[in-house]
Amino acid sequence: MIVVIDTNVLIQATDGSHPFSRIIDGWVQGKFLWAVSTDILFEYEEVMSRMLGSARWQKFVRFMDLTDAADGSLLRIATFFHFLTVPSDRDDDKFADCAISIHADFIVTADRHFKPLVGAGYKPQPISPEEFITRFL
Repeated sequence: MIVVIDTNVLIQATDGSHPFSRIIDGWVQGKFLWAVSTDILFEYEEVMSRMLGSARWQKFVRFMDLTDAADGSLLRIATFFHFLTVPSDRDDDKFADCAISIHADFIVTADRHFKPLVGAGYKPQPISPEEFITRFL
């Protein structure tokens, strides 16, 4: 299974005491592949550095790289086409573009802006972090 993780979910999931931390644990355990694009990584860096400090981002990106080196579970995707599937928040298109390009199964998000993907004919579908944890972890 391939997933794309929205930034707000990731920020919460990096807190080991938060229930969403099970998402990171599941990735490390090999329960799914995590797809990211350069645009997504830039957003992760910007938001995590602003909210938690740049040292926290540096530590987390090293963790991502080491985990990927160990098991190949981080899919780095080059996106060349913009599908424009999230009309209410164009900044969220980067997640949909990545997910569609790699034929991901889900975008793990609590953001209602991804609702236009439901039933739109694209394989990746938005799924709440709670539902993702319940169904797959």
